[in-house]
Amino acid sequence: MAGFGKAMACREHVRIRLGTRFMSSSSSSWWQSVEPAPKDPILGVTEAFLADPSPDKVNVGVGAYRDDNGKPVVLQSVREAERRIAGNLNMEYLPMGGSMKMVEETLKLAYGEQSEFIKDKRIAAVQSLSGTGACRLFADFQKRFRPDSQIYIPDPTWANHHNIWRDAQVPQRTYHYYHPESKGLDFSALMDDIKNAPNGSFFLLHACAHNPTGVDPSEEQWREISHQFKVKGHFAFFDMAYQGFASGDPDRDAKSIRIFLQDGHHIGISQSYAKNMGLYGQRVGCLSVLCEDEKQAVTVKSQLQQLARPMYSNPPVHGALVVSTILGDPELKKLWLKEVKVMADRIIGMRTMLRENLEKLGSPLSWKHITDQIGMFCYSGMTPEQVDRLTKEFHIYMTRNGRISMAGINTSNVGYLANAINEVTKSA
Repeated sequence: MAGFGKAMACREHVRIRLGTRFMSSSSSSWWQSVEPAPKDPILGVTEAFLADPSPDKVNVGVGAYRDDNGKPVVLQSVREAERRIAGNLNMEYLPMGGSMKMVEETLKLAYGEQSEFIKDKRIAAVQSLSGTGACRLFADFQKRFRPDSQIYIPDPTWANHHNIWRDAQVPQRTYHYYHPESKGLDFSALMDDIKNAPNGSFFLLHACAHNPTGVDPSEEQWREISHQFKVKGHFAFFDMAYQGFASGDPDRDAKSIRIFLQDGHHIGISQSYAKNMGLYGQRVGCLSVLCEDEKQAVTVKSQLQQLARPMYSNPPVHGALVVSTILGDPELKKLWLKEVKVMADRIIGMRTMLRENLEKLGSPLSWKHITDQIGMFCYSGMTPEQVDRLTKEFHIYMTRNGRISMAGINTSNVGYLANAINEVTKSA
């Protein structure tokens, strides 16, 4: 018996060793096929900037507002809203559709304070995880209920737009938008693409302050675009990340949307409070879809909520409370509108100063496009090689497509930046 027991123990030892080896081999192979993800072209700029010890370094890569001292800003209206919220409200889950009060106030900003569509309850709307979340939620909605459709996206656009619709498995096409020679809008080519797209196509439009170019259609051009959409039966999905931040006037920045509404379109809108309230880290926004009637709006909203449920269940509460507190109080809203204009005016002022500095240096190039463009970004027209020189020789960081974040410019560095740009472009 002793020999039998010894043999059994030996067999058990071998079994355990083999099992351990099998588990080790199996476990190690689970993720062997995973390759490192490519670095984000925008966030990678910040990483490189932070690692640079140079005292002269300048970051004009990331789209986040800075004051004239280069510091992040928390608006007074936001601070006051937080003071009122602190200790007075619970932290219970929001519904899947988010804060109804925040959504109601947000719709007024986009559709108009006295909008008939709001009164008639024709808008299906949910709180979203900022503008990115609103776009993703709509992309999934499009895929689920119009599975054979595709999305037309402007060339160029914010890089994440492509990621969003790709991961929602919606086929993409691009349409002409930017004209490199004029550094303005390629309007004729844009209109041709709208006309040539199959009837009933989905188009992604930037409502204002186009990212990355800063080039927006004029009011008359928007009217022509809207008319052609009507002729072709296209669906317009507006990404409005910069309302108020572009011109300083939220109503003026929503003009493209109001034109489409006046012309009888059923549209979708993504809204974000990252830029215009500085709530970058709170991830608060809204997705809305204008429907035929109240019944359809209820149905569409139920499906948007159903899509949100397995993604994130329900949106965060704090940012929504900040927004609804500000927009729901006349005095706080007035203060916010004043602060939005201050931010927009500083950006516009930096555009003027950068152009004037380049012209004083005797640059052989035209820099008129700096002040013609609007919003957070300037599409400078610099080549990737020129951008590389700016980084290597002058410690100036931006994305290689030449996009300058105007918020990173201030009265202390605008001269240095202009001189560096002149150096790398004067022989072009």
